[in-house]
This record gives sequence, C-alpha cells and structure tokens, in this order.
Amino acid sequence: MSTTINKEEIQKFSGLADEWWDINGKFKPLHMFNPIRIEYITDNIKNHFNIKKDKTNFLKGLSILDIGCGGGLISEPMARLGANVTGIDASEKNINVAKIHSRKSDLKINYLNSSPENLGTKEKFDVILNLEIVEHVDNVNLYIKSCHKLLKKNGLMFTATLNRSFTSYVKAIIGAEYILRWLPIGTHDWNKFIKPEELEKFLSKENFTTLDIKGLKFNPFSLKWKKSSDLSVNYIISSSKN
Repeated sequence: MSTTINKEEIQKFSGLADEWWDINGKFKPLHMFNPIRIEYITDNIKNHFNIKKDKTNFLKGLSILDIGCGGGLISEPMARLGANVTGIDASEKNINVAKIHSRKSDLKINYLNSSPENLGTKEKFDVILNLEIVEHVDNVNLYIKSCHKLLKKNGLMFTATLNRSFTSYVKAIIGAEYILRWLPIGTHDWNKFIKPEELEKFLSKENFTTLDIKGLKFNPFSLKWKKSSDLSVNYIISSSKN
C-alpha cells in the first residue's frame, strides 16, 4: 500500500518529541516562526470565509485539520481562537506530548496518531494546515491527493515549505544547521525541498486553486519573521478546493 510516511523522518522527530514546548530548546526556531504563521493563516481564513468578527473566538464553527502537528504548536493557538481542531502526526510520541500539553492548557483538541491517507474518518474539514511537512514526506502526489479528500469543497489549505534553491541551501542547511546550530544537523534534506512552481503543479493536478503565495523572511536583527515577496527560502501557499 502506498504511503506518505518516511520512517527515518518520523524516527528523527520522535527523538526530539520531549523538546516541543521548550522555547529555548531544539524547536526554538518554530516558536519564533509561529507568530507570522498564525498571522498569515488567520488573515487568510478571515478573508476566505468572510469573517468580520475580530474577537478572541472568531474561528468558532470552523473545523481545522493540522497535519504533522508535532507537539501542537499550531493546533493550540487555533483551538484558543475557537476552532474545532484535529491534529494528526505519524509519530505516536509526538501525539502523546501534544495530548499531555493540551490537557495542561485546558484545551479540547482531537489528537490522532495517523497520516492523511490513513485517517479513518468521513469528516471533511474547512481548513487544512500543512506547515513545514511536505519536505519530510514520501510521495507528495499521494499526500496532496489525500488532503483533497479530507477538505470540504471551497475549503482552504495552507502549505508552508522550503524552496529548493541555492539561497535555501546556504541559509536553511549550512546557516541554520551547521553554523548557527538552530536546528539539529540533518533536520532537512535539501533535495526534498520543493520549488513554488512545482508545488503549484502538485496542487493544480489535484484540483486546488492557488489563492496567494508569500515568502516568509527572517530578520536577524529583530529576530522576527515577516511576510515577503522573496520566495527563495521559506514560503507559504494558500489554496482552495475546487
């Protein structure tokens, strides 16, 4: 049976599972990355679903599937904003960490040890989050096809990943892993990075329409991320199901 699960990738991140919520630990870069990801996602959700409210629970009534949820770094903020969140991860250890932390945070999140193609549910979701996941999976075609089956018609999907470019090799591999040591060496395989035009082709093939694409750029002086037109390293695509 075809699968999107790369066992080596799962073992790698399972070994780091206990550090998901340590803001100064191995996942510090993701904690720094979270504010701009949440801003981009919520702004696009508001626009797509014509949400006028700006209160704390403005995602109430929306169902969100967070694929490759890890320890729940994005699932929890979405739940706090009122969404009905399901988080799935192929690592059982990650799911256990996420469950424990959500209980401590008094949040109701449905965490499941699964991959999208194996998710045994008839439920379809309003929003799917694929954040820094596609560069770690096997069979991207199957992955996107599985997401399409799980998303409601006119639903919204976010796919964030890294471009396969010279700049990304210098910054995301040599810089982030070998020089700055922000990430453990071997976190990423540059050959599995996906060019924006390649990802758009994958999405179009499975009947998704690209709505927006933005680069996400790190400022080393302010230590903050911002949206950018520069797609050479990190970028995010919002797309809808036709």
